Amino acid sequence: MNVFLTGVSGQLGRALVPRLVGHVVTAPSESQADVTSPSVVDVIARAEPDVVIHAAAYTDVDGAEAHPDLAFAVNARGSRHVAEGAARVGARLIAVSTDYVYDGAKPTPYREDDATAPLGVYGRSKLEGEREMLKVLDGTLILRTAWLYGRGKNFVETILRLAAERDELRVVDDQVGSPTSASDLASAIVSLLAIPCAGVYHAVNSGTCSWYVFAREILALSGLERRVVPISSAELKRPAPRPANSVLDCSKLRSLGITMRPWREALVDYLRAR
Repeated sequence: MNVFLTGVSGQLGRALVPRLVGHVVTAPSESQADVTSPSVVDVIARAEPDVVIHAAAYTDVDGAEAHPDLAFAVNARGSRHVAEGAARVGARLIAVSTDYVYDGAKPTPYREDDATAPLGVYGRSKLEGEREMLKVLDGTLILRTAWLYGRGKNFVETILRLAAERDELRVVDDQVGSPTSASDLASAIVSLLAIPCAGVYHAVNSGTCSWYVFAREILALSGLERRVVPISSAELKRPAPRPANSVLDCSKLRSLGITMRPWREALVDYLRAR
């Protein structure tokens, strides 16, 4: 299969490349395929892919509040450009989205058909990107994921860095979600290449925790003893609001025969491979 991949330098892109062995992969750098430019449509079309995996995104949640134009340029208009490139050559489009399209007010796990109500610029830009892609290609497969970590800058690496610098860490305990390994999400995407499906699906590792519990598990599995203090989101005072509940129901994905393992198991493998 001929696969065109955006976002090759990101956490998910880096995890996807080795898992696409056996396929013909075109994975240009950001400078070679800038999704904010309409020229990316021609770049995709020239590659004549069977499938386009759209993993490029502006993911700085707080930065999006200060730079909304950039967030929408990448996540909304950029996603439309990618969809137009796929449509030009009749390619399938698989795109990655986020839990931030929800407001987090629901007391139970979110299902794909629950109402979206993003709290900040990042979530609004990603939701607009979903809509733009579906307008161009109604057969687009959109995977909403959450709390992603992989090779590069992420929560796991931040906790380990802070643990090397100080004896006490203060971590939010009133936001709940499912830490998700980029490697596991990449494996799920590769499995989906062989499954004819479209629409919105949730894809996260199973099980839930707060950021506080996640941090404690990272330290425990790394053999580090540090005092971890639970705090509220209000105490952290971040520019962008976060959903209190980012738990995503993956029943729809499981109905396709794809089950993502517990987040703790995935975390163990990530830490062993560092």
